[in-house]
Amino acid sequence: MELYKAHINKDNDTVQSVKDHCLSTAKLAKEFAVKELKSIVYAIGLMHDIGKYQPSFQKKISYQENIRVEHSTCGAIVAKSKYNNALSLIMQYCIAGHHSGIPNGGYANDTEDMTTLRGRMNRSFEDYSAYENELTIPYIDEDLFNKFLLRNCKTQKEVIEKFAFVTRYCFSCLTDADSIDTDRFCNGNRDRELKADFVKCLNKINNNFASLSNVTDLQQSRSLIQQQVYDKVNIDSEIYLMNMPTGSGKTLCSMKFALERAIKTGKKRIIYVIPYNSIIDQTAELFENLFGNDAQILRHQSSFSYDDTDLDEDYKNIIRRASENWNAQIIITTFVQFFESVYANKRGKLRKMHNMSDSIIIFDEAHLMQQNYLQPCLRSVSYITKILNSEALFLTATMPDFQRLIYEYSLSDSVIVNLIDDTSMFQRFSKCSYIDIGSIGAEELAAKIYDNPSTLIVVNKRSAARHLYSVCSGKKFHLSTYMTAYDRKNTIESIKSEIEKLEKDYPNLENVPDNRKITVVSTSLIEAGVDLDFYCVFREMSGLDSILQAGGRCNREGKRENSKVFVFSFDSEKTSVSDDERANITKGLFAKYSDISCPESIKSYYEKLFFINKSNIIKNSISEKCSNIKSIPFSKYAEEFELIDSNTVSVAIARDENSIKLIDDIKNFRSVNHRKLQKYTFSVHRSEFELLFKQHVINDYGSGIWCLTKHKYYDKNIGVIF
Repeated sequence: MELYKAHINKDNDTVQSVKDHCLSTAKLAKEFAVKELKSIVYAIGLMHDIGKYQPSFQKKISYQENIRVEHSTCGAIVAKSKYNNALSLIMQYCIAGHHSGIPNGGYANDTEDMTTLRGRMNRSFEDYSAYENELTIPYIDEDLFNKFLLRNCKTQKEVIEKFAFVTRYCFSCLTDADSIDTDRFCNGNRDRELKADFVKCLNKINNNFASLSNVTDLQQSRSLIQQQVYDKVNIDSEIYLMNMPTGSGKTLCSMKFALERAIKTGKKRIIYVIPYNSIIDQTAELFENLFGNDAQILRHQSSFSYDDTDLDEDYKNIIRRASENWNAQIIITTFVQFFESVYANKRGKLRKMHNMSDSIIIFDEAHLMQQNYLQPCLRSVSYITKILNSEALFLTATMPDFQRLIYEYSLSDSVIVNLIDDTSMFQRFSKCSYIDIGSIGAEELAAKIYDNPSTLIVVNKRSAARHLYSVCSGKKFHLSTYMTAYDRKNTIESIKSEIEKLEKDYPNLENVPDNRKITVVSTSLIEAGVDLDFYCVFREMSGLDSILQAGGRCNREGKRENSKVFVFSFDSEKTSVSDDERANITKGLFAKYSDISCPESIKSYYEKLFFINKSNIIKNSISEKCSNIKSIPFSKYAEEFELIDSNTVSVAIARDENSIKLIDDIKNFRSVNHRKLQKYTFSVHRSEFELLFKQHVINDYGSGIWCLTKHKYYDKNIGVIF
């Protein structure tokens, strides 16, 4: 019998047959899948490489002909002939796209030259029927699958959404299984999961809490609030809401709850999702230092590279492989990585999606989910918890009515538990008052700050931060994304050091000389996760959540009374009508409430923000882009799904020896290590990019990665100079 080859190991000339590869991939995919989809992904795995039975592919792999042979669509054609309706279609999407990505569905009149699924299904191929002698395509109960698909769906749009989610999930099982089986054959069995001992990690958290003082009213209130969370650890739910004020120990409390739930329910992993790259370091370092050798934590973010660490090279290779499919028990990642993976269409991102199952997923600062992508984000969380046997924990100090949001914009039968019922102690964590001082000029604002030993000023625009920094005097610091992450991190460390020295030299912060007073001017990047404590804060008018986050940097330790956060608008903008909906809502709250941080004010803010503009919340759902499951635009939707504004361009600059080498590699070899380079980039709007381009101070050296070539156009304190 002829041996049909799927792969050849060039190192030892061994051959993996198409039959063996398809069977192994099918079995592995079945292991990955939830029980309702095991038979389906098994069949998908069996059929995915049927096109390799074509004579032309066998000539190619045997080095007889150097030709391109399309093989992916053949398995999709077999799936169409063997199965019907939605069951068949989900297989077609997965198999046809298992190399190039899940395609757009297309339309009935698409021709074979088009890359849509319907276009590709019209193509002709060589005879590949030899698969019938080696592979037995199984029977699948279509009615059972249809019942699963239609469960919890009340409208056609909900059917489209669920079908799209299940398709991407099955694609994830297939492509990860395909990649792993191919890697095992070509490179030997290199599988290795990053391990964590949940019991030992929990013990370390418990020991940490036990070592904390519990004497003052504030400390006792913190314990009582946390105890509400722990009292509900035995209540099963799909989604938990954990509303805790700043300073109440949210981060460790959420991880303790997640560990207890994981141990109780046998969950495989804990995924900690953080809104910004700029704040992930602090959380990761907290857990790494606390858990030590009891947890091999996977950090997956665009601005972090394990190559920059002093870890053993073999361990680095294990981590690199684990980051491809999240084969780890504790993962720390960002909103962008998480949600763009769920809504991707390429195997590089979607491989990890199936490992979001059987997990406890913590969404830190959950209120920062983007409003114009809120429905897709909430839907994905509902599906992951309801279909994939995971549990989600929404964590924030300014909690929207997520229960209502999920019921209205996602699944109305989601099981949701509120972990904090008694909020009466929240006021004890209110360490400052909020005062609207109206319009003010930059120079006048700069003059107002000098009565304070340390001041944080947060503004909405990078240009405003730069101008305000220029008119301030004394010991001053600037933070914005005009600076590289490398310089921002160094600046934050300098600020921490100066504040610590100030408090040590002047314990009561009295009679501080002018030359020791500290001023920090920043954009909103400082508001979440940056653990700094200022005597006074000024915040430009914005959304209530942003203002309260800025307030979290004022009197953070509660050592002082009558601390104030002054909210202002620049007088240069007072005559214009604000198009910032969030700021306009907040202005109304100042007129209505004497304390804008009270629960009633927060509830009113989110009521107006999330329930008035329904069209903005639902506009980016995939069901708004098509009318049925045959025409879902998987590829187009994935390209357009961007949680970060795409109207900006990243530019790299050499800041140390490591970055000099990275940029030299771009110049000389067109070689780009995106992850390592990320922390040496700043961002500019496209108009600013064009200005730099016209001045001939940037070059991509043919790599597509832009680098600043004139160092006088960059200052480590303020960033890029135009």
